[in-house]
Amino acid sequence: MMMPGASDNPNEAISRRLKALYSSIEQEEIPDRFLDLLEKLDAAEEAARSVKEG
Repeated sequence: MMMPGASDNPNEAISRRLKALYSSIEQEEIPDRFLDLLEKLDAAEEAARSVKEG
């Protein structure tokens, strides 16, 4: 006997769980060390672009 709202398709259950997981991850703050790394990468890309353009 199936639970109310349950589906015969296991992919739908997997999809719902993945969406819930990703939604909870989206709510987490980005650690400062990652933000610092992203800033350094942006600066390195800008410097490389400046050298390339002459």
